[in-house]
Amino acid sequence: MKLLIATDAWYPQPNGVVRVVGTVIERLKRRGFEIKVISPGQFRTFPCPTYSELPLAIMPGPRTRRMIDRFAPDAIHIATEGPIGRAARRHCIDRGLPFTTAFHSKFPEYVNARTGLPVSWLYKGMQRFHAPSHAVMAPAPAVHRELESRGFDNLRLWSHGVDTDVFIPGPKNYIDHLGRPRPYFIYVGRVTIDKNLPGFLDLDLPGSKIVVGTGPARDTLMKRYPDARFLTAKNDQELAQLYNTGDAFVFPSLTDTSGLVMLEALACGVPVAAFPVTGPLDVIGDSAAGCLDEDLERAARTALDIDPALCRAHAATFSWEHVTDQFQSFLAQIQETARAA
Repeated sequence: MKLLIATDAWYPQPNGVVRVVGTVIERLKRRGFEIKVISPGQFRTFPCPTYSELPLAIMPGPRTRRMIDRFAPDAIHIATEGPIGRAARRHCIDRGLPFTTAFHSKFPEYVNARTGLPVSWLYKGMQRFHAPSHAVMAPAPAVHRELESRGFDNLRLWSHGVDTDVFIPGPKNYIDHLGRPRPYFIYVGRVTIDKNLPGFLDLDLPGSKIVVGTGPARDTLMKRYPDARFLTAKNDQELAQLYNTGDAFVFPSLTDTSGLVMLEALACGVPVAAFPVTGPLDVIGDSAAGCLDEDLERAARTALDIDPALCRAHAATFSWEHVTDQFQSFLAQIQETARAA
């Protein structure tokens, strides 16, 4: 099968959408798929307002149409709702081509945090974007239920996975040379306003707070919290080493749809502390591999006593092969007559 994927988030961006889509693509290629990705690197771009690290394509419509027609895909998946996603959607509708979409991020909440625009207005726009989709892939049961309540149709539950060959338990002394006191409470992910990092960094916890990641809020937070240690990882191997340093993984986000970083932490045997909201509820559930509490400080302290082996065992139940099976089953086959129209 020839599969075309249109996405506004792609390498070298270090975020969950890129990791999920990239991993599924690699799995599909092993199954014999021929895949073309339309991404920002193929266009002139400008920095996303308030999020300069995210490049947005400038007027991608004409070139997107040409790339779709020349590739003549058997199926089209639109991964994001940005300029490229909208250009691909418009062309599919004009040509009568079926396509699938995915709801990776709570974009309305992110925009609300940056602009103050009402979330209800933003969700109406998102609902219109996804309405023509053959299958709207929702990454967790809680997200599926929320979207359903907001009038989204054609929803399909699509789980996410973790590479348990890369993220494995290991030595905890990788950053001990920094001389920070234990225990280590660690966060890994994008350092942006919507991740609610002050919700973690303001906590009264023993030991040290470690933040691993990049993003537009990083410099501001480094100045505001000089006692916290801010680090970055060059690759997945170093990322796994940093996860393993943690005694507890603290995830303060209130808006994530799935929280892939929680699965990676669990795969390294590091228990999770988080709020009982969308994302953590679906990843942790009633597994006892983490602590979900409205009091994040209490959750973080409680997580220190959770058995690392239990965390690893829970992460192992999230298979990328199953994720890829689901994705493949949701695709809408384009008929030859539609491609020739």
